Amino acid sequence: MTSNQENFKNEFINFALDAKVLAFGEFKTKAGRLSPYFFNAGGFNDGALLKALGEFYAKALISSGIQFDMLFGPAYKGITLAATTAVALAGMGRPVPFCFNRKEAKDHGEGGTLVGAPLKGRVVIIDDVISAGTSVRESVDIIKHSGATPAAVLIALDRMERAGTATEVADTSAVQNVEKEFGMPVVSIANLASLMLFLESSKDSALQQYLPAVKAYRDKYGIN
Repeated sequence: MTSNQENFKNEFINFALDAKVLAFGEFKTKAGRLSPYFFNAGGFNDGALLKALGEFYAKALISSGIQFDMLFGPAYKGITLAATTAVALAGMGRPVPFCFNRKEAKDHGEGGTLVGAPLKGRVVIIDDVISAGTSVRESVDIIKHSGATPAAVLIALDRMERAGTATEVADTSAVQNVEKEFGMPVVSIANLASLMLFLESSKDSALQQYLPAVKAYRDKYGIN
């Protein structure tokens, strides 16, 4: 990781902490694990936060070097994320169309389950995190059914932990499973490795106290 990439990830972690989207303590995950940290992208809930978040997504996508033609936001969180990223990309001189899906088909007006630009070309799926990969699978099906190509998945945080539950732990992470299943990269703004580096270099004792718990969690559930 270059120093610029590390600084970018640190900026995002600071941003998430200030917005109280990232918190440390003890939290039960959907998999039933007790995690020392919690990330909830739904907390980016005002215009200023969304504007900054979109810029982080856009910078991460551009710096990845992935070739893309448009964005897709899976309902529901992905809708706002794709829209704000499209706005940020336009501000950086890279205007691209975006599209999102409805959970239920509309039977009047334009009808259908898709809203926005027609899906075509190389499509980047934008979401907050990947837990079980269900949202990605549904998105890939929608994109392929429209004759377009899924190019990558862009998320805010990669927890870099093995899939499974508190008692049944797999050898690979949900992100790795998605990359293998669909043969496309998953790009994250930040990940557990950058979170560890952030805590290790922090001069804030209130944050540093959580480092042992995060290390223990990584040792138990982290991927190699």
